Amino acid sequence: MTPEAAGKPQRTHPKTFAVKAATMLTQLVVPLVVGAFTILDDGDLADLLTYFLPLIVVVIGMNFVIAYLQWTRLTYEVRESDIRVESGLLSRAARSVPYERIQDVSVEQKLIPRLFGLVEVKFETGAGGGGDLKLAYLTEAEGDRLRDTVKARREGREVSEAAVEVERAEADVLFAMPPRRVLTFGLFEFSLAVVAVVFGAVQQLDFLIDFDLWDIDEWQQRLAGPGQYLAGLGPLAQFVGIAAGVAALLAVGVTTGIVRTALREWDFLLERTETGLRRRRGLVTRTDVVMPIHRVQALRLKTGFVRRLFGWYGLGVVSLASDSASANHEAAPFAKMQEIEPIAATTGFALPSDDMSWSRRSAKASVDGALINLAFMGAIAMPVWLLSPLWWSALVPLGIGVLGAVREYYLYRFDRHSLGDRFIYSRHGWLAPKTTIGSRVRLQSVEIRQGPLAKLRGYAVLKLGLAGGTFEVEAMPVEQARHWRSAILDSIATTDFSQMLEREPSGAQV
Repeated sequence: MTPEAAGKPQRTHPKTFAVKAATMLTQLVVPLVVGAFTILDDGDLADLLTYFLPLIVVVIGMNFVIAYLQWTRLTYEVRESDIRVESGLLSRAARSVPYERIQDVSVEQKLIPRLFGLVEVKFETGAGGGGDLKLAYLTEAEGDRLRDTVKARREGREVSEAAVEVERAEADVLFAMPPRRVLTFGLFEFSLAVVAVVFGAVQQLDFLIDFDLWDIDEWQQRLAGPGQYLAGLGPLAQFVGIAAGVAALLAVGVTTGIVRTALREWDFLLERTETGLRRRRGLVTRTDVVMPIHRVQALRLKTGFVRRLFGWYGLGVVSLASDSASANHEAAPFAKMQEIEPIAATTGFALPSDDMSWSRRSAKASVDGALINLAFMGAIAMPVWLLSPLWWSALVPLGIGVLGAVREYYLYRFDRHSLGDRFIYSRHGWLAPKTTIGSRVRLQSVEIRQGPLAKLRGYAVLKLGLAGGTFEVEAMPVEQARHWRSAILDSIATTDFSQMLEREPSGAQV
């Protein structure tokens, strides 16, 4: 947005109507293909050329006309106190969003706009229900300038184009993921989603198969025909066939994980700029998000059962704004601990130290949880044992109850929480532990929750009001929960929140 255009209604880039027309055309591919096959089914190629091609030309032309008219009727205006967008062909709609209502501004670049060098700017208001404001499409430079201008005015300051260029030149790279790191990350993102989709499609399209897919006898009869030789190869060959099937599933799962990760995390880059943490990632859809440091509410450190053995962790930033329908902004999704430490320090938070004093969860809560699991599954197992002809099937719910009791034991062993002078730490889980780090002065409220059994047994859940996310410490002894509540409320009462909301300089501490 150039200075001379500020405060005047403007249109998006002229290529916008072409992008929207191409997008609408891709949505018509399936109906057009179905229509083509329908015509060819009853006629020949001459019918296709005579009737169907003119229809395609008309549809494409109408798409371009509608997209062009929509582009001419959409304007936006960056004003002194708000941003205003007017749109509509037959009926006009105007929406104004004050800068103080805008929680975040992000830039997204999907495949088709990317081919034209355009981006979509999203203004997140936190209203929900599709209440966010979008501008599609602008050039990359214009999108960056608009984002910087809106953020600056939201914070009550002016920003010049020269200052923006200097800021970008001085950006410090905090974390990056080269292609080899992304592919390694994909190996740990094993997924059988494709297999599940295929089986789901088969279930929905079962009319294409002339027999029941799950009928074992039918499969045996079919193998007895052309594939009868497979049944005569012996147990070893059958074992090899089963192993090959399992290997194929594993290959599909690994490939799916790599592809999904590459599409999401390709060319991941996290930078420290004057306005906050800037994150860019994506192969087909490229996203560009800036997370203001003074709006960071907490950190989430997570890992998995396997990746923890290799020293890999992920760092998420809980912010007031959302990131793809989630309160967590991924700051370092696949990193070593020594790479995560400087990112945490930049946000003003401190990771748990080796000499930190941790407290266990209440042993009474784990005992109660184990007994409830065993009692509930035992109540299910009893009628199964009495009524089912397969008495041993009662062992299934009993086994589930035992696993639930084992889980409670390991939660007691590995769940920890700690209250420091500035931060609150909570570590939960034993197979895939997650650690939440919150600031004592950024919490909105502190609540102690107890059910009838917890009240009788003397433990509670400490629920901390965290803007942009949730933060709970489970199964605390009630006396400890009351001590924490008193200490945290004292920290909140002595904090000047008007200063915290101001834009903090580089390297500021929470």
